[in-house]
Amino acid sequence: MKQLHKQMSSKRDDDTIPMSQSSPYSPKALKHPRSLPRSLNYLFREQRLLFILVGILIGSTFFILQPSLSRLSPAESTSLITTRSVSSSPSRMSFNYGGGGSKTGRVPVGIGPRRLRIVVTGGAGFVGSHLVDKLIGRGDEVIVIDNFFTGRKENLVHLFSNPRFELIRHDVVEPILLEVDQIYHLACPASPVHYKYNPVKTIKTNVMGTLNMLGLAKRVGARFLLTSTSEVYGDPLEHPQKETYWGNVNPIGERSCYDEGKRTAETLAMDYHRGAGVEVRIARIFNTYGPRMCLDDGRVVSNFVAQTIRKHPMTVYGDGKQTRSFQYVSDLVDGLVALMENDHVGPFNLGNPGEFTMLELAEVVKEVIDSSATIEFRPNTADDPHKRKPDISKAKELLNWEPKISLRDGLPRMVSDFRNRILNEDEGKGL
Repeated sequence: MKQLHKQMSSKRDDDTIPMSQSSPYSPKALKHPRSLPRSLNYLFREQRLLFILVGILIGSTFFILQPSLSRLSPAESTSLITTRSVSSSPSRMSFNYGGGGSKTGRVPVGIGPRRLRIVVTGGAGFVGSHLVDKLIGRGDEVIVIDNFFTGRKENLVHLFSNPRFELIRHDVVEPILLEVDQIYHLACPASPVHYKYNPVKTIKTNVMGTLNMLGLAKRVGARFLLTSTSEVYGDPLEHPQKETYWGNVNPIGERSCYDEGKRTAETLAMDYHRGAGVEVRIARIFNTYGPRMCLDDGRVVSNFVAQTIRKHPMTVYGDGKQTRSFQYVSDLVDGLVALMENDHVGPFNLGNPGEFTMLELAEVVKEVIDSSATIEFRPNTADDPHKRKPDISKAKELLNWEPKISLRDGLPRMVSDFRNRILNEDEGKGL
């Protein structure tokens, strides 16, 4: 028994071996913190401290100059920034918030007022090209869409080098995808010669083209302006014509492709406005004249001017007692822009209320161009309105717009343009 007890005790002694001898693990000794020397080493490496000091200096300079700049006018502050060569100082600009006084605010360098991105359909035409000139002149980005049926590249060639101008050859009867803020929809032949040439195409342009442009406005949230026409009044029984007059239109006549097409376009615009919340504006344009009109488009002013310059008799249809009102193109463009920037849907009559018979117009043309010009009478055309004069009181009140240029003042400007083009046309023919 004693021997067995001794063996067991010796075995237990063998099992109780110190941990340090059997286990290979030994914890690492804790190192002394060296965060401060490493931070200093990081700052001094690669000149980081120098860049920090330069940043502090620039920031200090900004806060030192700010109180003095706030007391200076925009021109003085700009001069001070230039002379002290502090490129990081903010420029100063005066803002008018409509409250009567101007306030001074800081604008980051390189950030100016936001440019509008605007589409003008039919922008290569007579009215469209003048509208594009105005929009480009005020600093907007303009995209012109035109299929050149009646539009001419010559009307826009002076803008080809402008980085804010873009021209797309496209027919609005087919859809197009763009990102824009505003849409001026002018695309449609507007003279009898052109819209009667292909009446089915004319009404498709008025309906499908307007539908596509309204769809674009709905998709991108753009404001849409439709250029309608005084032809929606037909041969009016009310004189002068107010916007509340529903018109007297022959729905199956030779001119109905244009008259009824524009009436349908107005309907589409109002349906998109009421049903889809599209911001729309509707302008009803009366007879307009000026440079860049087509030489032989069948409209009375361009006919008389071109015929007189070419030494041909002026063609008067009927007895010449029909009346029209003539506005200069720049007045119309001002009215379109005023309508687009306003909060009223319309429709608005845009025209000059000065009323002339065809014989009176012929006399004015003779005074301006050639007193020896003659008149030739021909049978009247179908559905030709007897009277046309706009009531523009609504535009005066809500748009603060009215025409400024009289027929006798505007006609010489148009004549000068026509003379040059007819002369070049004759030279090209070898005459």
